[in-house]
This record gives sequence, structure tokens and C-alpha cells, in this order.
Amino acid sequence: MSRLGGLVRWETAVTALLVLVFASGAGFSPDFAGNDNLSFALDDLSEIALIALPMTLLVVCGQVDLSVASILGLCSALTGKMWDGGMAIETIIPIVLAVGLVCGLVNGLLVTKLGLPSLAVTIGTMTLYRGLAYVTLGTGAISEFPTAYTALATSSIPGTPIPYPIALFVVLAVITGVVLHATGIGRSLFAIGAQEDAAYFAGIRVKRIKLLLFVVSGLVAGFAGIVYTLRYGSARADNGLGLELTVIAAVLLGGIDFDGGKGTLGGVIAAVLLIGLLRNLLMLNDVPTEVQSIVTGLLLIISVLTPRLIAVVREAQGRRRGARPAAPAAAP
Repeated sequence: MSRLGGLVRWETAVTALLVLVFASGAGFSPDFAGNDNLSFALDDLSEIALIALPMTLLVVCGQVDLSVASILGLCSALTGKMWDGGMAIETIIPIVLAVGLVCGLVNGLLVTKLGLPSLAVTIGTMTLYRGLAYVTLGTGAISEFPTAYTALATSSIPGTPIPYPIALFVVLAVITGVVLHATGIGRSLFAIGAQEDAAYFAGIRVKRIKLLLFVVSGLVAGFAGIVYTLRYGSARADNGLGLELTVIAAVLLGGIDFDGGKGTLGGVIAAVLLIGLLRNLLMLNDVPTEVQSIVTGLLLIISVLTPRLIAVVREAQGRRRGARPAAPAAAP
């Protein structure tokens, strides 16, 4: 119960900070809370929000995928290369999704079949997939994609500031939340993250679940590559460079324990929105992108350090309570 209470308090704190940033932004800039700007801010979050969903499941399970941004870049490069070669976009999309799936499958097989740590594996494949993106497209860019598709990636639902990619994210977030918090699969993920050996001996198919999560992560990253390409109207090998750190910052800031076994999806969603609003507010105030990167880095450090500090304080308080001398026995 205390663990659940701690998670709820953390999620509440992130949500309160989100409200504070929104209120401050609306006060500092008259355009901040307008429909046009909110639509832009949400659209700019599309890929981060989408990839954060499978990343949440992976981190809950005690894993991580640092190759997601490189898969995005590779799929963007492939989209441009095939489009430039005269292939129809309707044919390109399933091929690119299959490539993303295969990239995730490679990650998963290296982790589950060879027993390698996911951090080391995905650092390696992060470089591999980005290199393949450059081999595919070089340093140039391909543009002039079909207007119908670029409009879909940048337009909002009529009468709302909600872009279509974010509407899809909402649907996927509901599904992910139900799976994580209301099904046996979700309980298995938490069990694996908390104690993998115990989960295995309890009959949970640990390797199969981890493999599936990496496959889903690659598939979603591939889809995010398509969305990214159509939103910007440009396919480049360096698209999404560094995006994986923003995704991980959102997941950890949302209260998911990097060691696995703890956290809620609601906290991650609040953190994704918080990072998006912060980035938008900084941009409206002409803050350089380098400073925005510093803010993301600080959020990542804070999200990792704060839970550790809280745990140390609680442990120290527990030791002090345990060290209190017992009351003297009453005289007979």
C-alpha cells in the first residue's frame, strides 16, 4: 500500500507541475493557450508520445530500448528512398512497418536468446540502424510527399486542438493502460521487472514476453518514422536524432522505476505532456534548441535521482525508528 501511495503522490506531483507550467505559459504568452499553438505543441509530441507507450512496458519489465530513434530514422530514410523510386505510399507504409518490426525482433532475439543486457544491445543497434539509414539515403533529403498524407499527419480533429496522430495515441494509450493495469499480462510485466527469476519459476514466460515487447517497440518506432516524415514533409537519415533520450526522460519522470517493477502509465502521459509544454514554452520565448536539450537532460537526471533520494530518506527514517530504545518494563 505504501508503494502504491508513493506512486500516486509522484504522479500527482507531475500532474500538478504540468498544470503549473500550463498556467505559467498562459500568463507569460497570450498565444500559448490558443488552439493553434496547443495543436502545434501536441503535434510536435506525436512521435515521443507514441514511442513512450511501448517504452513504458519495457522499462516496467526491467528492459530499455535505446535504438527507437535510430529505427525511426531508418524507416524515415526508407520511406524517402522508396518514394523517390516511384513506389506508392500505400505500398511503402506496410514495408516500412515490417522493417521496424524486424529491427525490434533483432533487439529482442539478442536479449532473450543470447542473454545480453538490453542496454548494451540497443546501444549497439542504435548505431547500426542509424548507419543503415545513412547508407540508404546519405545526407540528403527527400520531400514532396502526397498532400493527403502530410495533411493527415499535421491536421487536427475539426473543432479541437487535437492532431490526428495524438488522437491515435489516445486510443493506444487506453489500450496500453488496460493491458498494463487490468490484465494478467500487465501483472506479469510488473512481476518480471520486480524479480525476473521469481517470475520465471512462477510460470511466467519471461523470454517470450520480453521478445514481444521489443517487437512492439520496433513496430511503433517504425510507424513513428512514417509520422515524422509526413509531419515534416522530409525524409532524412538523421530524423529523430536524440529522441530516445526525451522518451526515456518522459518515462522516468512519469514515475516508472528504471530497475523495473514499479510505475503507472498515467504518470508517463502527464510527463510526456509536461515535456511537450516546456519545449513549446521555451520555443515561444526564442530559447535556443541547445538550452532545450539541457532542460531535457536535467529532467532525466531529476527523474532518476529523486526516487533514489526519497528511498534513502525513508530508509534512514526506518533505521531511526528501529533504533529507538524500548520502553522500560513496568515494576512488578
